[in-house]
Amino acid sequence: MQHSEKHHTFNKHRNEFRPYGLTCEVWKPDLMPKADRHNEIEINYFTEGSLTYLFQDAKIEIPPKSFTVFWGLIPHQIVDYTNTTPYYVCTIPLTIFLEWKLPATFVDKVFKGRILIEDKGDHSFYDEYMLKNWTKDFSINKDNKLILLEIHARLLRMSDRILSLPEDGNSKIYSSEINKVEQIALFIAQNYQQPIKTIDISKTVGLHPDYANVVFKKTFGTTINDYIIQERISHAKRKLITSDDSITNILYDSGFNSISRFNAAFRKVNKCTPREFKKRFQ
Repeated sequence: MQHSEKHHTFNKHRNEFRPYGLTCEVWKPDLMPKADRHNEIEINYFTEGSLTYLFQDAKIEIPPKSFTVFWGLIPHQIVDYTNTTPYYVCTIPLTIFLEWKLPATFVDKVFKGRILIEDKGDHSFYDEYMLKNWTKDFSINKDNKLILLEIHARLLRMSDRILSLPEDGNSKIYSSEINKVEQIALFIAQNYQQPIKTIDISKTVGLHPDYANVVFKKTFGTTINDYIIQERISHAKRKLITSDDSITNILYDSGFNSISRFNAAFRKVNKCTPREFKKRFQ
């Protein structure tokens, strides 16, 4: 990688959920003082060294020369790195990602918060070559359609290699629904700490509650209400790990309105109580 390129680092003053849009850039490893959240699909590729993210409640180490994909709406924070060599970052707007109609199993894993890491292999040299070209081409022309075609093709190849599962035709969504799904996901991410319900969200995006649930479930494989609970539980788990707040304060900060509901939801997702969960990390 040429070191004469402009190297980006995380801006700690950046507003949460502020969009990056379509980008192909070179970033310099740096510890992040807080988690980042954005509504794009993110690609990372390190030529040397490794980098460790805190994704929700788990530390994930991304090794060198491994093509990595995750959804930026999942809170992610760099907490360690082993080399200062700059690395490649691409962000793809959710609307574009959904329009590509990638295999449903692949999309489902991304939306459920999986960090998809394709182990390095003979194709790693090809990845570095492609990312270098994407970055250079993007700096010259941000509307270069070839970049999107090549990223789309690379994600298709990735889905074939690491999933090898057939497309589920029942999980497709129509292009007219994509924007609504994106609006729902972003609204939940921004407001899950508030007492929101499916009917509130459906009114915001201009859909009937039942239809909003149908469209949402096609993409995420879960109901809007269950997704809200997942967001709240993920928030609570991060607080349990990273703060000394009381469990009572954490449950209210996460958007729950009673201890019994919080405990029941937490146990259902994690198979343990919040107190037991906290002890594991202590």
